[in-house]
Amino acid sequence: MFSPTNKKVVVTGGAQGIGRAISKIFAEQGALVSPWDIDQEALEDLQDEYSGLASRFLPLPCDVASETEVRESATHLAKVWNRVDILINNAGINIVKPLEELSTEEWNRVIATNLQSVYLVTRYLLPLMPRGASIINIASTRALMSEPNTEAYSASKGGILALTHAMAISLAPRGIRVNAISPGWIETSNWKKRSIRKEPLLRDIDHLQHPAGRVGKPEDIAYACLFLSSEEASFITGVNLVVDGGMTVKMIYAE
Repeated sequence: MFSPTNKKVVVTGGAQGIGRAISKIFAEQGALVSPWDIDQEALEDLQDEYSGLASRFLPLPCDVASETEVRESATHLAKVWNRVDILINNAGINIVKPLEELSTEEWNRVIATNLQSVYLVTRYLLPLMPRGASIINIASTRALMSEPNTEAYSASKGGILALTHAMAISLAPRGIRVNAISPGWIETSNWKKRSIRKEPLLRDIDHLQHPAGRVGKPEDIAYACLFLSSEEASFITGVNLVVDGGMTVKMIYAE
């Protein structure tokens, strides 16, 4: 099976939550990982907690909503690395508010962080990506279904799905595959930086509403990223892989 040994990987939002698990697991598998994150404390915590992997991390503080910071991070990376084999666009935020209370500034911040960043980071790292490279965009099942008061987040994740298939076609002549992963309910509270980390508080009913029998873990998404970036997945491009324990295909009837 595929091993990412010595592959060079960029993970946006790579210091906490799903991104932290992706950074750790790829590094454990032998990759060189550059986690990009707006939270400097979280980046330092990542290297400190996984000190045995520190030599495999190249953390970069970056607000991926800012074109200036993305350009500067890409320029710095180009001086240290000669290529990027795998790009995982994972950074994301959510603001839950009634539509009439959601400000334009809040809407723009969510769209810029979640959706525009995929365009920006890909654009500035593309010159470093060789044939055979892989891009994975982390979307969400919120692109397919919604809870109330999540308009900005859902719009951003739906945009990621459309951007993914567009990029897959545009970058195919360069030999670059582009796919999306849509996580469902992934419990991330125990994958935060240590100053805010806590143990998950999950009920039996939370697990049982998933056909797979449990709520998802960040590792589930990290291993999906390993697969989609592998040679074994070389015939897969432009797809959205839903990783949600079967939750979105389960029919629900009122009692």
